[in-house]
Amino acid sequence: MKAVSDICLLFLMLHTPGVLSLSTHVAVIYPQDPVLRMGSNLTASCWVHSDLGIHASSLFWTLNGQQLPSSLYRVLSPTNLSVTLAGLNASRQTSGDNLVCHNHKGHILAGSCLYVGMPPEKPVNLTCWSRNTKDLTCSWAPGGKGETNISTQYTLKYKLRWYGKEKECEDYTHSQPYSCSITRDLHLFTPYEIWVEASNQLGHAASDVITLDILDVVTTDPPSGVTVSRVGQLEDQLSVRWEAPPALKDFLFQAKYQIRYRLEDSQDWKVMDDVGNQTSCRLAGLRPGTVYFVQVRCNPVGIYGSRKAGIWSEWSHPTAASTPHSERLMSGSCDSKSSGDSNSTLRRELKQFFGWVRKHAYGCSSMSMKLYDQWRVLMQKSHKARNQVGKHH
Repeated sequence: MKAVSDICLLFLMLHTPGVLSLSTHVAVIYPQDPVLRMGSNLTASCWVHSDLGIHASSLFWTLNGQQLPSSLYRVLSPTNLSVTLAGLNASRQTSGDNLVCHNHKGHILAGSCLYVGMPPEKPVNLTCWSRNTKDLTCSWAPGGKGETNISTQYTLKYKLRWYGKEKECEDYTHSQPYSCSITRDLHLFTPYEIWVEASNQLGHAASDVITLDILDVVTTDPPSGVTVSRVGQLEDQLSVRWEAPPALKDFLFQAKYQIRYRLEDSQDWKVMDDVGNQTSCRLAGLRPGTVYFVQVRCNPVGIYGSRKAGIWSEWSHPTAASTPHSERLMSGSCDSKSSGDSNSTLRRELKQFFGWVRKHAYGCSSMSMKLYDQWRVLMQKSHKARNQVGKHH
């Protein structure tokens, strides 16, 4: 593939429009390096210098290294052989397809690069976000099927809505082909108009214009200092704490958080949406003696009075912790019936309690957690007392 591309680039240097002349070349191809729409027809001609003593009927054509059938040829003169290509397919690479004229021994006499593709369609899905109000990054998707098959340039443009001068984004992201970041001279409290223009040698198109205020599209760094710890010996709970994003500590806003957690051997995350703006939360109803991975993310709501919700940050790095082993599961009993009755009673009481919590409390309510802690300790003490009585008997 590289060799084919290098040949095409060589032809670009040797055969440029305006300098084609048989006085300086043994042969030339016309048209030279055409740009064509998919499905087009092309008739190209190869002229050889009369001094070479080569008759056009001895020549042959190749396209990307494959010899074209002679049925496509036409001898226009003793020094001119044409080839007609119908219904051209898209170029295999952006450097173009190689149409080459050879002598009867297979030596290359001249070549041309064919660029076959489509004009760009209107870019779509233009979205923007600001990391801690320090920049403005926008991404988009090409319109239609997304591939023009020829070199297409995308330009992100923006201006202040009422009095700004049109500007072009310069910091295009290499890891994401359709995104660009504006990193300087940003204005807060002023709406921007933003759009994307796409252009190639076959045409151009522009996206719809979006209008936004940077304060309405802020996202933060993930919460830092995430810690997960046990809650005493409560085998079905873990306590999660974190710190608010430091980059926004001087801003007026009401953050809200989400927590998600999963079992060590599972890829299914369970999300808690109702954490609110506090920086700690209690996970309950967990499996005893089990490792959990926990992550937290932040949404800055209402920065400086913005009426729109912010954009969720990335999730924090996973933090792991394990719940204590259940004493009930570790202590044996000779009376399987009484053990089963006890566990059944405990499950029934737990079900009743969680039903009460769901009905009267929301999310990480500290009041319900305190009541729950007291209730769980009481239940465990009661169960231990019953076990002790059972052992003495």
